[in-house]
Amino acid sequence: MEDDAPVIYGLEFQARALTAQTAETDAIRFLVGTQSLKFDNQIHIIDFDDENNIINKNVLLHQAGEIWHIGASPADKAVLTTCYNKTSDSRVVSCAAVWRMPSDWETGSHESPDDSAHNPQTLELLCHLDDSAHSSAACVLWEPMGDGKRVISLADNHALLWDLQESSTQAMVSSTATLEGKGQLKFTSGKWSPHHNCSQLATANDTAIRGWDLRTMSQIYCIENAHGQLVRDLDFNPNRQYYLASCGDDCKVKFWDVRNVQEPVKTLEEHSHWVWSVRYNHSHDQLVLTASSDSRLILSNMVSISSEPFGHLVDDEELSEGEDNHQDDKSKEPLKDSVVSTYEEHEDSVYAAEWSSADPWLFASLSYDGRLVINRVPRALKYRILL
Repeated sequence: MEDDAPVIYGLEFQARALTAQTAETDAIRFLVGTQSLKFDNQIHIIDFDDENNIINKNVLLHQAGEIWHIGASPADKAVLTTCYNKTSDSRVVSCAAVWRMPSDWETGSHESPDDSAHNPQTLELLCHLDDSAHSSAACVLWEPMGDGKRVISLADNHALLWDLQESSTQAMVSSTATLEGKGQLKFTSGKWSPHHNCSQLATANDTAIRGWDLRTMSQIYCIENAHGQLVRDLDFNPNRQYYLASCGDDCKVKFWDVRNVQEPVKTLEEHSHWVWSVRYNHSHDQLVLTASSDSRLILSNMVSISSEPFGHLVDDEELSEGEDNHQDDKSKEPLKDSVVSTYEEHEDSVYAAEWSSADPWLFASLSYDGRLVINRVPRALKYRILL
């Protein structure tokens, strides 16, 4: 059974910001933000045509500055957030803003793909997410499965919950949480939990992971030394509400049950350098992607801590009499965790990996040299999960 070859797309600038277009569930589409100090930065809209295995692209200008983080609205395909750096008064300031793509970005694309690159359109600024007191925005998180009206920005040691009003042209801070302790504490990343009515947030700062209740903006758990070095990224298991994955500069990926944070449930040590990104598959939570500065992307099958640790269980009624015993033996034995594939198409640090929001078996990864690679879960594993 031949697996499809990876599809590679090269940006002319360095890049580290990648997201799937969350509100788009039909077309396979990713957004990439560039990091250029000399030239106008761009957002590349990458459409993947899986029947013909080709990429179509659109380019939009992001003249505000180099993009460090990008997020797509869960409700409106045309709306996105970026965190970007700009220089003002000879110092670098990190800002966050909400943008809208031009209304005709979809229609003008595939007629002549070169046009968008030579005469790119500019993003329309909807509003800034900058609070004068908190200057340095690390990331902006959209409310999962929400109506696109609530976002959280992590800036310095503050988590700010914003209400977007008037079609996202106004942003009001509705509540804030502050990281307190010795020294200059700073959030590095965070994830808004899709569980508990979207009332919980997990954040990383230095080597610690903290959970917050967004209704009271108070801390609900803290994993003090979650990693030996800086925690880089977090992700919630979409099917098991208390399970959280983290990765960091100690080259490890850890899985936590936030009800008991003394020890991780599982630790992976497959990477040989900092791990920048960890992502659960949105449907099949045993599939976990990790991206690292060892230039590799690893797909792991973490079946023992997934929502189906015994594989897909079959009801007794579905079995014919002859199959009875065979099914019993099989169901008593949990399946083993394993590394499914190591992808080595990148030659630079892989800063981001994201699953497609339209095809659960497809994912994209982005390395700093501007190389975007689209890969699929191996067919043999896909059929083992499905059948």
